[in-house]
Amino acid sequence: MEAQKEALQRIISTLANKNEEIQNFIDTLNHALKGVQANSSNVIAELDEEFDGLYAILDEMKESMTNSIKQEQAHKSQELQNQLSQCSNALENSEELLEFAARSLDIKDPEEFSKAARQIKDRVTMASAFRISLKPKVSDNMTHLMVDFSQERQMLQALKFLPVPKAPEIDPVECLVADNAVTIVWRMPEEDNKIDHFVLEYRKTNFDGLPRVKDETCWELIDYIKGTEYTLSGLKFDSKYMNFRVRACNKAVAGEYSDPVTLETKALVFNLDNTSSHLNLKVEDSYVEWDPTGGKGQENKIKGKENKGSGQITVLKNNTRSGTPSPKRTSISSRSPSIRGSRDRFTGESYTVLGDTAIESGQHYWEVRAQKDCKSYSVGVAYKNLGKFDQLGKTNTSWCIHVNNWLQSTFAAKHNNKAKALDMTVPDRIGVYCDFDGGNFILLWTS
Repeated sequence: MEAQKEALQRIISTLANKNEEIQNFIDTLNHALKGVQANSSNVIAELDEEFDGLYAILDEMKESMTNSIKQEQAHKSQELQNQLSQCSNALENSEELLEFAARSLDIKDPEEFSKAARQIKDRVTMASAFRISLKPKVSDNMTHLMVDFSQERQMLQALKFLPVPKAPEIDPVECLVADNAVTIVWRMPEEDNKIDHFVLEYRKTNFDGLPRVKDETCWELIDYIKGTEYTLSGLKFDSKYMNFRVRACNKAVAGEYSDPVTLETKALVFNLDNTSSHLNLKVEDSYVEWDPTGGKGQENKIKGKENKGSGQITVLKNNTRSGTPSPKRTSISSRSPSIRGSRDRFTGESYTVLGDTAIESGQHYWEVRAQKDCKSYSVGVAYKNLGKFDQLGKTNTSWCIHVNNWLQSTFAAKHNNKAKALDMTVPDRIGVYCDFDGGNFILLWTS
């Protein structure tokens, strides 16, 4: 019966996961359908705009060339009309002179005949008929204004959509997630020397598999990438996964996106657990402060945790009041979330607060930063069996770096009630690196 229930539970879980996967795909299809409709309208509008631009240029060129023909026509017509007027006048004068000369032949009086002959000779000398050109100034030929748009027609008939680069292919094997950075590597399915640059998009998610449409953050964009790999550094791994996709761009257009790739971004994201802290510590999510009256006052303040990928930063601050006692140390350690006791989890001089998440596998790193007026604190890790009276570094199941700035600054590493003084100035930050799988624990300090 129990075995059948377990089998049925597995079937139910499998069906639920498959239903969720199908629903996610349906959302993706609906989103893609809306995108097709919107993008189709956009490209049709752009096509209309481009053709309207061509029509406008053609109309402008037609008007300009028609005006050129009309101007040539007017010029030639005017020149020929002027010649025609001149020739008509010359012909009229010449006919009149011809008629006068013919009548003069009938004159009998020698004196009158000589006089008429001299007049005719003078008029012939001055006649416009002998001075005008009998060659047309312009030709009636208009072939120099003829056109042949056969080549342009071929160009117009060759109009086509812009060549779009193919979608790149992300290589998950070559991608790397490490040290608060992600390196994405991709390649083109075939060589394309017209590609100008690539666009990388990424977003955080808590879901494995294909990117979801609903309840997801917007894609962030890195543009003008010249190579086929890119490293995103300085990330905060505050989600389980990240989605990535790439598209290639030539000088004109961007191509299709690559198939999205989901990479796991493992991180230790934790807060300080106020249910586990000593009564003299006041804890609020990401900071802890010394409370000498059991939560009503404050002195040493440890404040400001910021997750950095696989770890965090904690800032320690001291607001000293004269005459107010202080703890011997404050400490931060990892613990199991199942151990959520009351505020008597630590008592006596064990001024301790635990993290709300246990380290159970993997490699993790976080940092603690102390302000200059912080008097005393410890930073480290411990097994979950740390006793309520135990101080960090004084048992064989806890390790820490201890800083004491009261009378003379001391800086020491502690474990199993043994201390090793560190001959150096107290650093600005202390880093905690825990390799659970490798069984290594390293405390680092940086300025």
